[in-house]
Amino acid sequence: MTFSIRQLGVKDVAAYRAIRHEALANHPEAFVSSAENFALRTDADIRQMLETLTVFGAEMPDGSIGGINAFMRNDAAKERHRGWMIQVYVQPKHRGSGMSKALCEHLIEHARDKVIQVHLGVWAENEPAIRLYQKLGFETYGTEPRYLYVNGRYIDEHLMVRFLDKAPGATE
Repeated sequence: MTFSIRQLGVKDVAAYRAIRHEALANHPEAFVSSAENFALRTDADIRQMLETLTVFGAEMPDGSIGGINAFMRNDAAKERHRGWMIQVYVQPKHRGSGMSKALCEHLIEHARDKVIQVHLGVWAENEPAIRLYQKLGFETYGTEPRYLYVNGRYIDEHLMVRFLDKAPGATE
């Protein structure tokens, strides 16, 4: 499968809106945002999000976006050393192709000269994602019980971190 990873920009509003809505609609347990609330956002809201966050997309040869993730960093002095990988989603037809791994590796390389650690939260029952993150050097440091309440059930979330200033799996 051929795809390239690139940062999405304001010209990608429609493509980002489509794949982000798909992610929220298909996997409400995996995201804090809901598809219903996201659908209410204007194009101006989406443009601002694409200017504020660093959103990466896996672009297919036909120009469509098959997967996304985003890097977020707080500029507060006491938190500048860490960033977050958020909005990770790959369309079902592209899962198992290496797209998720490529998106995550791209984000990690982007973050490398900006922060010394990357955090993420992952639905505690999403075993494929957890295995991928572990292979990429992320370690679980906690679980937030009942993080979300979705479709009549509580969703726990594992919190994971990858330290960029030491080898994956290394201890201090």
